[in-house]
Amino acid sequence: MSSNNSKTHILTESAIMIALATVLSMFKIWEAPYGGSVTVLSMAPIIVLSMRRGVKVGLVAGFVHSLIQLLLGLNNVAWVPTVWGIIVCVLTDYILPFTVLGLGGIFRNVKFTKNDKTNLFIAAALGALLVTLLRYLSHIVSGAVIWYALDLEWYADDPTHIVFQYGTWMFSVIYNGGYMVPEIITTTVGTPILVRALDRVKK
Repeated sequence: MSSNNSKTHILTESAIMIALATVLSMFKIWEAPYGGSVTVLSMAPIIVLSMRRGVKVGLVAGFVHSLIQLLLGLNNVAWVPTVWGIIVCVLTDYILPFTVLGLGGIFRNVKFTKNDKTNLFIAAALGALLVTLLRYLSHIVSGAVIWYALDLEWYADDPTHIVFQYGTWMFSVIYNGGYMVPEIITTTVGTPILVRALDRVKK
């Protein structure tokens, strides 16, 4: 395959995976009140792409995906009252957590065992676990910096509300964990299966 054809093939595959990730993100099993949802393996396509094409391609695709997610989530950003808050929200709720999915293939060349198929499965599972945890961490920062403060403002006249029962970081861990823990589990389990299934597809 020529270099031009190879690049075209990679671009096409990247576009398909980004589109698939976007579509899957719209199928929400459960949606949290202030943003975030449990989806149908919406992170898997970007991780699979990174496993197949490498981290560089994965990060570019993840960044493009993050911009699409930002456009789809502008209503959530609109709640943030300050310019600085908007910047932090854009970075920690969209750009960083979705771009980092492109690191999913970071273990693709690591030899865990003598069996290549087993190595592929382990690499995909570890990569999926790593990037989903990093995404969770990014959302925790966002929740602690922005949304907790907003909740304190919105529910200032109700000291019995849940936001007053926890510290800033713990509140964010609990809130974001409500949708991210199921996402982490399903993505870590589902991604290796998809990677194995697509392993025979010509690269």
